[in-house]
Amino acid sequence: MKLLVSLSRILVGILFIISGLIKLNDPLGFSYKLQEYFSPDVLNIPFLEPYALIISVLVVVFEVVLGVFLIIGYKPKFTVWSLLLMIVFFTFLTFYSAYFDKVKDCGCFGDALKLTPWGTFTKDVVLLFFVFILFFGVKHIKPVFSSLQTTILALLSFIFSFWLGYHVLMHLPVVDFRAYKIGNNISEGMSIPENAQKPVVEYYWKFNVDGEEKVITTNGSYPDVKGDFVSVDSKVIDEGYMPPIYDFSIENSEGDDLTEKFLSEEKLILVAAYNMETMEKAGAEKLKTMSDAALKKGYKVIGLTASGEAVKQKIIKKYNLNFDFYLCDEKAIKTIVRSNPGILEIEKGTIKQKVHWNDLDDLKL
Repeated sequence: MKLLVSLSRILVGILFIISGLIKLNDPLGFSYKLQEYFSPDVLNIPFLEPYALIISVLVVVFEVVLGVFLIIGYKPKFTVWSLLLMIVFFTFLTFYSAYFDKVKDCGCFGDALKLTPWGTFTKDVVLLFFVFILFFGVKHIKPVFSSLQTTILALLSFIFSFWLGYHVLMHLPVVDFRAYKIGNNISEGMSIPENAQKPVVEYYWKFNVDGEEKVITTNGSYPDVKGDFVSVDSKVIDEGYMPPIYDFSIENSEGDDLTEKFLSEEKLILVAAYNMETMEKAGAEKLKTMSDAALKKGYKVIGLTASGEAVKQKIIKKYNLNFDFYLCDEKAIKTIVRSNPGILEIEKGTIKQKVHWNDLDDLKL
């Protein structure tokens, strides 16, 4: 039992620390995932959506701290009970998500590692097994260091976790795991290889044959059935190859696709603001000075938003902006940069620089 507890202690502790640090590197991204869980289509608790970021930070900090507590042996009963309650809750959540096909990616490891819903549930079941070993063998969890040293390490884990969360919120993630990281080419990220796996879709055709309903399953072709067509449903069995970037576009208010045009620009500054009404005022006030300097140096400056035309014109007038905003999907803009607004320098589709509005002075034109 001592050996099992020791192995479980190391495995669970390291996994919680790694998972927590990955999410703590991007708490804003995890808050978007929580908003998805809180939405009416999933758990139907939309009143929690405004608090998603606070909950996100608290959960991931607690996750890292519990991992540290377990490894150093700080307050073992509290730690194991907390681990058990947390993993039981997440096991239920991932089962619900997988069984009812609600959320495609749980966000357990942020953008660093994508797991399928059933893969996530399986991971939680295995983790739950090891946590049960810790629960029943809690008496074998002893502190690694002296009482004072253990308390200091526990306190330092709290301080470091909160500092890291605050730092990345005020700037950008320390490590960017997304497809829009510096050095990546957006056009290449959207391309699909010729030999890429095609999606597999089943179609369920409902017919009325001699007064009885009959359902015929095909891979898309219209079935040869003597009867009256009633309806057709479809289900994606395998999504096939999905490019790293699949929802990025730049459109004007008339619906014209200008993506290729702007991604061919040699010197482009892109201001990403998924919601212009909630855009940080301090950040918006810096945009005019930045755009003036960029235009003088020969850059094309554009904005990207999901906000409507009336809101765009209102914000442009309010902050005296001298560039136009084009339309893009809100989720895509949130993925591009964890800042509202965020600023990118793009050269023929390749991201050369990306900064939080707090770090606008670091943008090298």
